Amino acid sequence: MIYINYTNLDDETQQKLLADSKRDIEKQIGEHLRTYAEAHRLDYNVLLEEEAIKNLYNYKFEFSI
Repeated sequence: MIYINYTNLDDETQQKLLADSKRDIEKQIGEHLRTYAEAHRLDYNVLLEEEAIKNLYNYKFEFSI
């Protein structure tokens, strides 16, 4: 679970969450994603970002107001 202060939803916090999500995706399916990108001649970084954004929906957030 990720604890976030409701008043701290600025761009910096969002970028940090996205970076954390990218690291999670690279650990989980990074090699598979790289192979897929090479086989279909796609940009690995674009695929990684798309998967990281999808992964954010799997996180459980708790907001402090």
